[in-house]
Amino acid sequence: MLNTLWLGFFVTAAIAALAQWLIGGNAQIFAAMVEALFAMAKLSVEVMVLLFGTLTLWLGFLRVAEKAGIVNALARWLAPLFARLMPGVPRGHPALGLMTLNFAANALGLDNAATPMGLKAMRALQELNPQPDTATNAQILFLVLNASSLTLLPVTIFMYRMQQGAPDPTLVFLPILLATSASTLVGLLSVAMVQRLPLFSPVVLAYLLPVALALAGFMALLATLSAAALAQLSSLLGNLTLFALVLLFVVVGAWRKVAVYEAFIEGAREGFDVAKGLLPYLVAMLCAVGVFRASGALGYVLGAIRWCVQVLGMDARFVDALPTALVKPFSGSAARAMLIETMQSQGVDSFAALVAATIQGSTETTFYVLAVYFGAVGIQRARHAVACALLAELAGVVAAIVVCYRFFG
Repeated sequence: MLNTLWLGFFVTAAIAALAQWLIGGNAQIFAAMVEALFAMAKLSVEVMVLLFGTLTLWLGFLRVAEKAGIVNALARWLAPLFARLMPGVPRGHPALGLMTLNFAANALGLDNAATPMGLKAMRALQELNPQPDTATNAQILFLVLNASSLTLLPVTIFMYRMQQGAPDPTLVFLPILLATSASTLVGLLSVAMVQRLPLFSPVVLAYLLPVALALAGFMALLATLSAAALAQLSSLLGNLTLFALVLLFVVVGAWRKVAVYEAFIEGAREGFDVAKGLLPYLVAMLCAVGVFRASGALGYVLGAIRWCVQVLGMDARFVDALPTALVKPFSGSAARAMLIETMQSQGVDSFAALVAATIQGSTETTFYVLAVYFGAVGIQRARHAVACALLAELAGVVAAIVVCYRFFG
């Protein structure tokens, strides 16, 4: 799938460039494409320098939280909920703790760190699978919730914005929080309907109802604020939450007699190992996207979509953010490349870049997750996993666009 997508960027770019040369008489188009190729290779290295630090930092803190027992405590606290939503998984099964770790990494926006944990969780669930080639209900629910990308603290999005010179990298904190809540809610409801999960049981309601009411009240409060006040509140909450989480991990770790420095270094080493393997993928995708835009192909695609939107009488400013949404289900690296390219071409705090950042933070690489997670355990029949995951993906994109119009419109 990634081979086809990557090759498609170059082939389409070549066709568009030939059209510009032979029909439009633009003989400089090939020079622009070669220049974009080398410029994006340089940008990839610049992005990776900050990515090394970000992943190393947060996997270090996550290891402190793990050794302090915060993750295990969260798993025990969620056990009654998992028992209702995943009745096929016994209480105390290792899969529950692994899923909690995966959700925690996703919530922190550490998508690259979440994958190894998610694969371990999927293998643990596979041990309970009576039909190894067919996904169980528990595996489907785990995958859809994973693919819905519940991101409470999108630190990698902040990192990309900071690298591109954003004066306030956490500006998109609240929009991502609201959009990712919508995608996760739609994912959960779609799976619950198919699997007939007891969402209205007292135990499930005790967990979900307070969250839903708090979110509804929060959204009602946000509706009373101006766009400027919303942006200011998003920045404040983003930075406050970020530092409070770091402080919580360190203080609880010290209280539990954890050697917090050594634990941090242990996790940081893992973050370094994860990050160093990403550079080839980032170079490959950023260069392909750079050539795709320089050839004019991306402009043609967006122009056609923009025309359709305007014919319907709608505001078309969000169209420039759609490249991130269109490739996100297939490839995380391609979506990151599209996001960075949008920030560079449109401006890091432009409306299109803000929408693209919100989409990136509230959606997941659905087909990639399906292929990797199910492929790792040999599952061939995904049942209703694909439909439910794509529905959650669509909800995240639509919510991201709507929320950004409210915040930055």
